[in-house]
Amino acid sequence: MSHATGSDPERALLVSVAFGPERRALTRHAAQAREVATSGAGFSAPAHENDSRLEEFRELVTSAGAHIVAETEQRRPKADPATLVGSGKVEEIHGVASSSQADIVIFDHDLSATQLRNLEDALPCRVVDRTQLILDIFARHARTREGQLQVELAQLEYMLPRLTGRGKAMSQLGGGIGTRGPGETQLETDRRRIQRRLLQVQHELEAVRRTRAQQRQRRESVPVPAVALVGYTNAGKSTLFNAITRVGVLESARMFATLDPKLSAIQLSSRRKVLLSDTVGFIRDLPHTLVTSFRATLEEVRKAEVLVHVRDASSPMREEHKTEVEKVLAELEVLDKPRLEVLNKIDLLSEEEREVLGNGVSTGPIPVSAKDQIGLDTLLTRIDMELVVDPILEQHLQIPQSEGDALAALEAGAVIRDRAYEGNLVSMTVAGPASLLGRYRRFRRAAG
Repeated sequence: MSHATGSDPERALLVSVAFGPERRALTRHAAQAREVATSGAGFSAPAHENDSRLEEFRELVTSAGAHIVAETEQRRPKADPATLVGSGKVEEIHGVASSSQADIVIFDHDLSATQLRNLEDALPCRVVDRTQLILDIFARHARTREGQLQVELAQLEYMLPRLTGRGKAMSQLGGGIGTRGPGETQLETDRRRIQRRLLQVQHELEAVRRTRAQQRQRRESVPVPAVALVGYTNAGKSTLFNAITRVGVLESARMFATLDPKLSAIQLSSRRKVLLSDTVGFIRDLPHTLVTSFRATLEEVRKAEVLVHVRDASSPMREEHKTEVEKVLAELEVLDKPRLEVLNKIDLLSEEEREVLGNGVSTGPIPVSAKDQIGLDTLLTRIDMELVVDPILEQHLQIPQSEGDALAALEAGAVIRDRAYEGNLVSMTVAGPASLLGRYRRFRRAAG
């Protein structure tokens, strides 16, 4: 059997499994037309849902750097405790893996330690489940020290109870999906060393979190409200972030391209400054270990005053994706925060579909195209309306012309409604953040 070497991508056989009363088996070789074999009364789940889930699974595998050579899908009444898919299906997977010269079999489902061990004993190549796949993508994309530590912690916590029988997976040290990341050279030999490393990573992560908390406290000492972009992976959050801030965060169709939160200060039409953050995308069945391990990364979401939920308006699964995002927000206990819905990628919709969405000027979802920079002003206005911290006040001021610094600060940070010159005084009506106007309360005068 051929194996990936050097920089060649691993050859992956995908196994998609669904549980329910009916069953369908689907096998596809990458170089051949798809062949469908059906048993029982047929497959009852909506076709678009199956297609979207399968497409999402393929995107995950591609994001992990593998080349898909074959696929097989199964629906069965319930999971087989020994192998998840049953002995007959295992034999079929063995045949497909051999004939397609697969290096790795990837399941779109989590496997227990027993299932993983039995499948690796029965199949001619390594086996990886959904959690390992997602962890691997996280390991590829983490850039900051905090992100790397979080990935390593989640990998170690996942691997510790699954050490027994991982000879096949661990024999290719440092190579391939599911084995990438710090610490893997010890996983097959020394449980105690892994436990020590777990404690060490936790301590290092706490130190990084303390540093981040101190940075956040310094930011919070100046009342600049925070706004966080959240959403399903690949909904276009980073493209929207770039369109608003023009700072050039990585835009990528690859899943989980953004793992470390990006922060940028922007000024709204009210002249109020806010910190905008771009966060990791959510996904269906996001492993719980990732939600907990990435607590510090998602802390930006917890500290934000307003959440902007970015959705892909062109996706047939957009309602299901919305539900998945809200599940994670519920775990983070932030569902009660002010939340704006943004329907992105309207450039992919027809004129009729766009009209149905409305304009989002005062209420409802806000249609935008981050790519074509459509609807961004409406979005920023709605963000302004939602903010409570550092509210916008209107005041009448009389300032001596000699107070050049005060006049310049108000010009830069507030909206000047009207201005008149009376001798050496400048009389003006200004609307601006309370934190700014408070610095010049000595110049306040009564209206009228």
